[in-house]
Parts: sequence; structure tokens; C-alpha cells
Amino acid sequence: MNPVLRFLGVGGAQSPELGSAAGVLELDGLPRLMIDCGAEALSAYLDHYGAPPPAIYITHTHMDHVGGLERLFYRAWFDPELRGTIRIYAHAALIPFLQSRVADYPGVLAEGGTDFWEAFRLIPLSRGFWSDGLWFDVFPTRHHAPMTSFGLALRGSFAWTGDTRPIPEMLSVHAANGELVAHDCGLTGNPSHTGLDDLEREYPAELRQRLVLYHYASEADAAIMRAHGLRVARRGDAFPLATPRLPMPAAEA
Repeated sequence: MNPVLRFLGVGGAQSPELGSAAGVLELDGLPRLMIDCGAEALSAYLDHYGAPPPAIYITHTHMDHVGGLERLFYRAWFDPELRGTIRIYAHAALIPFLQSRVADYPGVLAEGGTDFWEAFRLIPLSRGFWSDGLWFDVFPTRHHAPMTSFGLALRGSFAWTGDTRPIPEMLSVHAANGELVAHDCGLTGNPSHTGLDDLEREYPAELRQRLVLYHYASEADAAIMRAHGLRVARRGDAFPLATPRLPMPAAEA
């Protein structure tokens, strides 16, 4: 299976030179799941892989994470082989926000005749979802308002927090099996994002050794975080992952 997590971008909305934060799960060298789809992330994806993603998971609906969906709509709608095939996974609580952010413009095509979601296969979810025979757990994170942002975990392989404050209670469950953890972190935290001091206060040393940090403001900030002994992703970095474990049996769920 040879899973790999690739970072398309590692910055926030105010750090365009770092690319909008997004990742891709690759299996045997092929991209299988894109995580978030900001405008810059979509460009990075197309530049690297040469074709649109087969599936996208949306962590939350800030535009640096969903702004690429409009351009992807046109790409998919006008290609009969792509139309209706790109899966978009999103927690059910996000659907109203996703609709208002990217799909509510009156008359998505000037000539009419279609609605935005007809170009995609939108899959609302709650606890998680199946994709390519793998079960992905989904869990709430702490970014702005409650139930507006959600992380992703592939048991035994990786967890992706999305934009968040520290979430030790979630990672104690969803990163309890040695997973690599892609985690939001800037040099200084704020009410919506994790800071370096937050990591050291909230997470045990063993977990900090498994973190790969992204969503920072500058290369200078990244260098300081590395000086604290932490791994910090650069745009384009690819991290080998452990083989995913089988889904949790129903009796354990």
C-alpha cells in the first residue's frame, strides 16, 4: 500500500508564499484523497499530479480551504468523464456553510441548466467515511465556533487536525496508535490557532515527537519551531506513513 502524506501548502490565509494549508494521501504513488481545496492548493495539486483529485475531504469552510472548489466545478462540469465523479466528503454540520460559501451564487452557469453540486459527488458524514476501502475517522476540532471544523484520522497511519487550538482529548483517541499527526501551529497562538507554547503545555513529549507542523506564518517562524526540536513541514514535503490498521470493530467503537 505504501501510504504517503504530501503537503501541498503549509501556510495560512496571510502567508500566500507558503501555499494554503492542504495535503494529499498517496497510496502506492497515486493520489487518493486531497485534504482541503484552497485556490493555491488546487493549483499545487494540478501542477504536481496533472489531473484533478478523485476525492476531497473538507476540514472547514474558510476560503483558503475551499476557494478552489469553484474552479474545480468548471473543470469537472465541462469534462463528461469527470462530471459527477469527484467525491467531496464533509461533515454534515458543514454543509450549510459549504453551500453558502461556494455553491449559492445564482446561476452557476450563465446559460443555466445545472446546479453547483451536479459537478461533484457530495457525501455528508458524521463519525467518518469509507474511501478506497479505508475507514477514515472524523472528529471535531477547536477553530472559531464549535462544530465548524473537523479533523481526519486514518487509524495507525496519520491524523490531520486542520486549523485548530490544541485538542489533547481528541488526539488521545485518534492518535493513540503511533500515528503521524499533522498539526496546526504558529509561533504564537491565538483564539483560533495553536502556538508553540500551547504544544509544550498541552501535549506529552511522546506525542510532540510525532507531530509535523504546518499553518505557520513565515519561514523564520518555522526555523524557530525547528530549533525547539519539532518537525515542521515545507511545501511539497512527503512523509511516509505506517500501513493503516483495520477499522475499529463495532464492539469497540
